[in-house]
Amino acid sequence: MQLSATKAIITGGASGLGEATTRHFRALGAEVTLLDRDAERGEAVAAEIGAHFAQTDVTDEVSVAAAIDAATSAMGGLTAAINCAGIAPPAKTLGRDGPHPLALYQSVIDINLVGSFNVARLAAAAMAKGAPDAGGERGVIINTASIAGFEGQKGQVAYASSKGGILGMVLPMARDLARDNIRVMAIAPGIFATPMLKGLPQDVQDALAKDVTCPQRLGDPAEYAKLAAFIVESGYLNGTSIRIDGALRMQ
Repeated sequence: MQLSATKAIITGGASGLGEATTRHFRALGAEVTLLDRDAERGEAVAAEIGAHFAQTDVTDEVSVAAAIDAATSAMGGLTAAINCAGIAPPAKTLGRDGPHPLALYQSVIDINLVGSFNVARLAAAAMAKGAPDAGGERGVIINTASIAGFEGQKGQVAYASSKGGILGMVLPMARDLARDNIRVMAIAPGIFATPMLKGLPQDVQDALAKDVTCPQRLGDPAEYAKLAAFIVESGYLNGTSIRIDGALRMQ
C-alpha cells in the first residue's frame, strides 16, 4: 500500500501520537479522518490539515459504526485504521486509600483494549468491502500497545493489562483477517513526549529520559507516526508488534 493512496481513520487523532500520525499521513498524501472525543480540537486539526473529523466514543458500538460510515463515505473507502486513543490513570492494586477502584480499572480496559477491538472489528468490515490493491491487499490495522504491556511499572496494573491485551490480540486477529487480505500490527511505544508527559515538571521528564538506553531522551510522536507509515507501506509486516523505545527496559 502507498501512503498517497491510503484512506485512513486515526483514533485519538486530535492530540499526542494520534495527532502526529494524522499530520504525517496527510503530509504524505493520505486521506485521513480523525476520530476523537474532543470535538473542538478535532475539528480544528482537521480543518488545518485538510482532513475529516468524526466525534467518537471508541467504547460505544453505535458511535464507532457511525464514525466509520461517515469516514468511508467522505473518503470513498477505508484502507487503514490506526488506534491511538487511550488513557493511563495511575493506581496501585492496593494503595494508601485501599484497593484499586474497580470502576477505574474497567474504564481503562474499556477505552484502551475494548475500544481498540471495537474500532478494529468495524474497520475490518468496511475494508473487506473494498477492492484489493495491485498487491491483493485490502487494508491494515495498527493498534497501539506499550512497553508497559511487557514490563508494567508500579501503579500501572490497569494500563499494563490493557496494553498486554492489545499485544495478545495481534496474531489471532491477523489470522482471522488473512482471508480478507487485511494485515494487523501493533506498535509498542516507550516513553514519548505526549501532552500527558509534557505536563510533568521538567526535572521529572529529564529523570525519565535518563533511563532510556540510547538516545537518552523522550520519544518524539513524529517517530511513532513515521513507523506507522512504514508499516502501512510494508506489505510483509503482519501479526506482530514493534517496540519503539530507545532500548528502554523498565525495571
